[in-house]
Amino acid sequence: MPLLRRKPFPLTEPPQDLKPDEHVYQVRFTKEIFRDYQDYLNRLNLYRQRVWACKATGKTGLTYEEALVSEQRATEKFLQFPKEFTTPALRIIQYSMLPLKELADSIAEKLHERLFAGAELYAKKDDGVCPCKILKVIQEGVDRYRYEVAWLDKNKNISEKTEVNAEDLVQKKPLFSRNILKSFIRESTYRNAPWVLHDKLAQKHGISTDVPAELRGKVFLKNGLIICSKKRNNEESMEEADKHKRKKLDGTLVKCSSQENGEYKDIPVKYPIDDLLVKPGPDDPVFTDRPSPSRDFNVPMHCVGDLLMVWDFCTSFGKQLNLSPYSLEDFENAICNKDSNVLLVESHAALFRVLIDDDGEYTSAIENRKLHKITMVNWNKYLCDFLEMINIPQLRNYEATIRRGHYGLVDANAKLEILRELVNQVLETAIFREKLDVLIEQRQELGAAKREEALEDGRKRREKRERLKGGSESNGNQINNTNIAETNDHNVPNGHGEIESSQDNSDRSGIKHSSHASKKTLKNLDSELKEPAENGKELSHKESKKRSQQRREYFEREIEKRIINRSPLGKDRDYNRYWWFRRDGRIFVESCESKEWGYYSSKEELDALMGSLNCKGERERALKNHLEKNYSSICSELQKRSKDLVQNIANDESALRRSTRVRAPPRENPANAFLKYVNKWKEE
Repeated sequence: MPLLRRKPFPLTEPPQDLKPDEHVYQVRFTKEIFRDYQDYLNRLNLYRQRVWACKATGKTGLTYEEALVSEQRATEKFLQFPKEFTTPALRIIQYSMLPLKELADSIAEKLHERLFAGAELYAKKDDGVCPCKILKVIQEGVDRYRYEVAWLDKNKNISEKTEVNAEDLVQKKPLFSRNILKSFIRESTYRNAPWVLHDKLAQKHGISTDVPAELRGKVFLKNGLIICSKKRNNEESMEEADKHKRKKLDGTLVKCSSQENGEYKDIPVKYPIDDLLVKPGPDDPVFTDRPSPSRDFNVPMHCVGDLLMVWDFCTSFGKQLNLSPYSLEDFENAICNKDSNVLLVESHAALFRVLIDDDGEYTSAIENRKLHKITMVNWNKYLCDFLEMINIPQLRNYEATIRRGHYGLVDANAKLEILRELVNQVLETAIFREKLDVLIEQRQELGAAKREEALEDGRKRREKRERLKGGSESNGNQINNTNIAETNDHNVPNGHGEIESSQDNSDRSGIKHSSHASKKTLKNLDSELKEPAENGKELSHKESKKRSQQRREYFEREIEKRIINRSPLGKDRDYNRYWWFRRDGRIFVESCESKEWGYYSSKEELDALMGSLNCKGERERALKNHLEKNYSSICSELQKRSKDLVQNIANDESALRRSTRVRAPPRENPANAFLKYVNKWKEE
């Protein structure tokens, strides 16, 4: 069951005495029934908010339905865990204080060192390696074991039995992946720090639920659940904060009038409030009609999210993957193409190379193939090995088609699901996380340099203002107070500008001293913008302002190149999310249930969208503020895209007119531009 504020959320019980012909409202994915439409709408809006967490994987920021799907997938992985290892793994998990990754590594190491009855693997026999199944573990001493095994034929039937040494057993591939093991740990427990098994599961496998002696005093029982004592105070304070927040929210939204001296007096609503509670008012501006987004995608509608995610990952981290970028249109056309093409092969190969260099599960899966260079001929073998490793049944159904060299015949949704899983595997590798750490450091240095530039500009403006102010006061003193100046020269400062200047010099030295790293970044990244002032000449106000604007745009571009994660621009009243991809030049609209997608591609549509947003609502106010902040840069990319489209149409018409007069070859179809893709960043 999905979690709300890290706690299970109880479903509403069906109303009492329901009549067969009574009109009711039912939530599709929870089967809850409501008599009152407003209650149904409030519950549905709560489920649509991204405040839910998956109990099995720990993912947060999900809708209720997304959390349900995540839990179902985790359950599928849980069922993939070998049954013969279930009890030994649960014994290690119970009351362990290790973090999830360390606990998974510990279980994998212990289960790999010692095999258990029921495990199927390979053993040496007659100068060869044959499949077998362990029937019995025989302990001969401390950490020394022999195994009674049964030899298996092609149909996995037992042919004969024998005893072998531990050295004769061979594991060709890991018995389970780390992801499956992590899902198994989360699904088996209801608490971490320490990890505590569900009572029924512990009883089923004969595992004690008594708290170990070494943990007594560190944990305590609350409502029948194990709670870590270190977190007790934090959780109690969070509960009090939640109660206070709910009380405050109820007082703000529900209480609309107060009683004074027997008379009711309306209390004005303090905006912004939740968008669904906003009602039209006489002081509202004239809102424009919200434009309908375009929906002319080539891939199925439910696959657009995966299409954008994979494309954005491959283009954003192209340098780290040694994969030169390509347009979203080319990627979409390549996915829908019925033949293998260079663009998709290079994309898969770039991701495969990261998994191979990481020396993890995938490296073990392909080491027996002795494949080295990934080419158009053998890349499908790498792909089949990957499908075998992740072992997702609906994707393995396409394995035979891919192995025969007919990857192009695979459905577009399956192609994108495979790429999505491949990207997720790459994100978990240590080698790629190291590259992300480098990007994070560069972003931090750029951010520090950008802030210092702003401080330096502010310092120069203050210095100039104080210099002008000091100059005028100094002239006034010379005209009107000459005698005072002469007799009290040692008591009167020589204008405020000199004092302020000395103070600024000390500040400037402090800034320079504290920003050595960011100055180093500027030296490496700032070759394209030089100081225009030469020979000691001061910049004019107009030139200085123009240069500051150029610097800000420069830093924004450099930071954009080193993006780590993508966040939406914001949400509208109905929780639809708006995404901006600068490389594509379109604003994408994702429905609250992530099932519908559309896009805006013109400045006129952007203006109409901004004119339709009501700033009285919290979500639409935040969205409009974000759009206004980035309006100039978004408009620039939208207009650039529109100009390119107009130019392409004009070229097509010109080529068509020329081909009617002369026997000239017609212009190539733009939809086939992806066939000319060349990976210029590929490492040979």
